[in-house]
Amino acid sequence: MKYKLIIDKNAEEEIVVHMHAPNTLTQQIENLVRDYDGENYLMGYQEDAMRKLEFSEIACITVLKRKVTAIVTDGNHYRIQDSLRDLEKILPSYFIRINKSTLANEHRIQRFDAVFSGGVDAVFDCGYREYVSRRCFAEIRRRYQGL
Repeated sequence: MKYKLIIDKNAEEEIVVHMHAPNTLTQQIENLVRDYDGENYLMGYQEDAMRKLEFSEIACITVLKRKVTAIVTDGNHYRIQDSLRDLEKILPSYFIRINKSTLANEHRIQRFDAVFSGGVDAVFDCGYREYVSRRCFAEIRRRYQGL
């Protein structure tokens, strides 16, 4: 397989892939291209401060005390001004819904733990735990089994 990357500020951006047949690599490339819109961050607010939050550093986005909140890898919480529904449209495909009020970065999920009540919690690499609904967990399992 050959790979060629040409960076030219004056040329129109274009991605061309020549493959013999579709496979998992072509699907991943297609997802990357489709999900990329030029921005890879959200604006987060913490008291009087405002900060760019890169998608890759966000562990999950959840609703806490009726406010949309992003939890980043260092454990800090930032308020987000967009609704979860709007965020779901702009976030890359690796953000998955794990319950009615939480979108999770699947790259930041360390493991899934069974809890005493029979449910499942997602444990993130920052230490934060969030409940995974049965419906969402079934979808996550189907997604991982399809790989």
